[in-house]
Amino acid sequence: MVCRHNDELEALVKEAKKVTDKGEVASYIPALAKADKHDLSVAIYYSNNICLSAGDVEKTFTLQSISKVLSLALVLMEHGKDKVFSYVGQEPTGDPFNSIIKLETVNPSKPLNPMINAGALVVTSLIRGKTVKERLDYLLSFIRRLTNNQEITYCREVAQSEYSTSMINRAMCYYMKQYGIFEDDVEAVMDLYTKQCAIEMNSLDLAKIGSVFALNGRQPETGEQIIPKDVARICKTFMVTCGMYNASGEFAIKVGIPAKSGVSGGIMGLSPYDFGIGIFGPALDDKGNSIAGVKLLEIMSEMYRLSIF
Repeated sequence: MVCRHNDELEALVKEAKKVTDKGEVASYIPALAKADKHDLSVAIYYSNNICLSAGDVEKTFTLQSISKVLSLALVLMEHGKDKVFSYVGQEPTGDPFNSIIKLETVNPSKPLNPMINAGALVVTSLIRGKTVKERLDYLLSFIRRLTNNQEITYCREVAQSEYSTSMINRAMCYYMKQYGIFEDDVEAVMDLYTKQCAIEMNSLDLAKIGSVFALNGRQPETGEQIIPKDVARICKTFMVTCGMYNASGEFAIKVGIPAKSGVSGGIMGLSPYDFGIGIFGPALDDKGNSIAGVKLLEIMSEMYRLSIF
């Protein structure tokens, strides 16, 4: 569908772009290092299927950690919350997303939450299927329903780039395997996880997914209740408490909406019962969040009183 350009939104994007020089792209993942740090786009998808945009909303990017919300929703639907949360906790850490410290010192048998890498790897290992391809196809089918876009796929270049450089994630997997957290082959989990993170879309697609969570799991275009309401609520809660890495508390105060970021520069946000937001701005702050994307949401939250608190 066509997303209508909005001049007011464009002015806010122009203002937020002023901070891009203070950020850097994710150079530690070679394929992501090619991004233009000055890019910034936003799409807002309303519950009545009206869409407003600013910037180049057709430019695609990979989900990275935003995919953690989607894999969590899928395994909660498949296995139920009791089983899922027997493998992974529900508390924020205050540590960087790739930290292994609390995995070693707090509870060696259970990552603290599904939004940090250790917890997300466990969640990904719970996706059903016998092969990596079967499990990835299952996840992609779910995401295509959320976006109502059958063209959604993953970027092979980014997946391979991450697979060949994700040594800390491998270390976490082997550490957790030692404690029996999952029985899967570590390389199979890494293969699936890096392809999951490399799932690619544009700001409009991301805003549509945000709108599904805003509507408690209902896809506004098709009317399908894709995600059960209780699962959508759990996912939104994690987005508030853990969604912006170890800047989640500050973000809750300054912006005050459920949101999830990724190191590609994507941010998925939502205003409950109203709209979803998809942002792409690859210049990152020191916490790994889109520096201009966060600034844009701060401006929007203050101007439109978006905070849920």
